Amino acid sequence: MKNRSSIRVPRMALAAIPAAVMLLAFSHTAGAQALAGQSVEERLNTLMRVVDEQQRQIHSLERQVVHLEMAQRGRGMPGAGAPADSQAVADQPGADGLPVPLPPLAQVNMVTPAPGGGTGTATGVPVTPPPPDGGNATGNAGGLPAATDGSGGAVGQTQRAAEPVRTQAEQAVVQREHAPLFDHKLTMDFGISDTYYDRRQLQLSGFLALDAIFLGNINLGETKSHQLMADLDTRYGLTDRISVDVDVPYVYRRSNFIVGGAGGAASTLSDASVTSSALGDVNFGIYYQFLKETNSLPDIVGSLRFKAPTGTSPFGLKLVQLEPGNTNLVAPSKLPTGTGFWNITAGVSVLKTYDPVVLFGSVSYTYNLARSFADISSVEGQTQPATVKLGDIVQFGGGVALAFSDKDSASISFTMALEPESKTRAPGGSYEKVPGSETTAAAMNFGLNHVVNKHLTINGAVSIGLTPDAPNFVVGVRFPYTF
Repeated sequence: MKNRSSIRVPRMALAAIPAAVMLLAFSHTAGAQALAGQSVEERLNTLMRVVDEQQRQIHSLERQVVHLEMAQRGRGMPGAGAPADSQAVADQPGADGLPVPLPPLAQVNMVTPAPGGGTGTATGVPVTPPPPDGGNATGNAGGLPAATDGSGGAVGQTQRAAEPVRTQAEQAVVQREHAPLFDHKLTMDFGISDTYYDRRQLQLSGFLALDAIFLGNINLGETKSHQLMADLDTRYGLTDRISVDVDVPYVYRRSNFIVGGAGGAASTLSDASVTSSALGDVNFGIYYQFLKETNSLPDIVGSLRFKAPTGTSPFGLKLVQLEPGNTNLVAPSKLPTGTGFWNITAGVSVLKTYDPVVLFGSVSYTYNLARSFADISSVEGQTQPATVKLGDIVQFGGGVALAFSDKDSASISFTMALEPESKTRAPGGSYEKVPGSETTAAAMNFGLNHVVNKHLTINGAVSIGLTPDAPNFVVGVRFPYTF
């Protein structure tokens, strides 16, 4: 009963404030006739005084509303620090929960209608003030129902205030750089990308005479490769914290092989192209949001992804002579579209919004499962069974995005992947390292995001390789559509 009475009195006081304002507004019109005999200069001076007085009235009303709200929540009562039923509190103005008496309004007003179209004030502002902070007449400043938790505070208000509000452009960055949006049930994300490689290699065919003179052919081999990939990533939000997805890629590859030394002449070049297209490695994953972003804490999402060897494996592809009579020009009969291995990737990504800036970062570990192949040799007519274990990959990166409008944003990030040497094992033998298989791939990534509407977003990206093990560049565009 005590809590109900303590809540009822401030509500009655709040309800009395608009009524008091309306009465004061009616009193303004009563003095309108007093302006009829004044000059223009006197009227202007009078209007200035009216505006100043009304500003003071507005500030006074705002202070009283704040005091009443704080009193309703059990905080900020007059005479804070003294017992609630002490005489010091009871003697203070406003201690009974009613508004503090307002200073008298000006006794004169305008004769002509206000610029706002008959609003009743000199500035065109409506006489009846709107609820504080855009609220409604539901009993609190936030426009929420006046349900309480027993302490006088509105349930859920503090939690809602702690959650940052992202713009559409920032949401696009979150979906692209961080994780799927958990509050959407279904998202279809279609993308297409072009990956370009350019590799040069010195090829020696001969022997050393007297340990100093090379006798044979010295050729410079070059491989230029384009890999076009179109994929459809389907994501589904199971709950507000759990999301699953499956990504199905289709890969088209074209490689141009250029070598010198055709016909025994070092200055003669020959080239040939090989193309292949097939399904890539299908992968699927699950995301869990450990922590939702607040004003002081970042958004933290964990992921677990699995990749299946559904694409064409690179092992066992034979090198063939592409041109009759040119023994220097050899290349694979077809190109791989997958890695040939199952792998599992566990990762954590962190994101924090500082409107209009979004900071993000991630770290992941990929475990490649060992797999046995009936033939890993690239020499035509030769068979070599073996078990292959690729090196486990550690990848990390981070970046920043800037939302320069409600629908557009740009991002820049850095990623690096470290992979140790791969190993092979012949049947009945032990693992041996593959020389030269250790890689370090680093890249700078640049992105542009544009929100078309609440369903469709366009994400463009360019990645520039910084090390020989990374692609020269990757250009791609994605179209996530949320239902």
